[in-house]
Amino acid sequence: MAEGVLVRRLYAGDLRAYKVLRDAMLEGHPAAFTSDAQTEGHRRADDYLPRLGLERASDGQLLLGAWQGTSLLGAIGLERDMRTKVRHIGHVIGMMVSDAAQGHGIGRMLLDSLIEEARGPAGLEMLTLTVTDGNASAVRLYERSGFMQFGMLQRAIRVGDRYHDKIYMVKSL
Repeated sequence: MAEGVLVRRLYAGDLRAYKVLRDAMLEGHPAAFTSDAQTEGHRRADDYLPRLGLERASDGQLLLGAWQGTSLLGAIGLERDMRTKVRHIGHVIGMMVSDAAQGHGIGRMLLDSLIEEARGPAGLEMLTLTVTDGNASAVRLYERSGFMQFGMLQRAIRVGDRYHDKIYMVKSL
């Protein structure tokens, strides 16, 4: 694991650093994300405020960041539908680790922290996520954390003229 790395919830004051990281990841890894760099690049940092779940802090909506000093190395989000019949399911979104910080256990730290939060008082029973087919290191990380593949959406995203499939994964809490 990375020395001196702190994983914590992100707050409004962290959104500028989050946007810088997110924009770099979308630009550098277009097939890894459903969002695209061109569209997201025009958004303001405070446009991401709802992702923080501040008005739903104990409700399973959050964004976590991995910090080393004042540098945001990675982030991961958890979203939850408000509809009663599906409130037991959380959705892992936007897992990203800066290129310079990859290979040092940051992704594992983020995912472990998110799973711990999901097991908290929010009452979540399972987590889902999608990962681009071919991203073997991400699939291994998720499998080691207990996620299992339950489907694949072929041609889920298109980057330029190339299509990429998305693997659907689930973990019971």
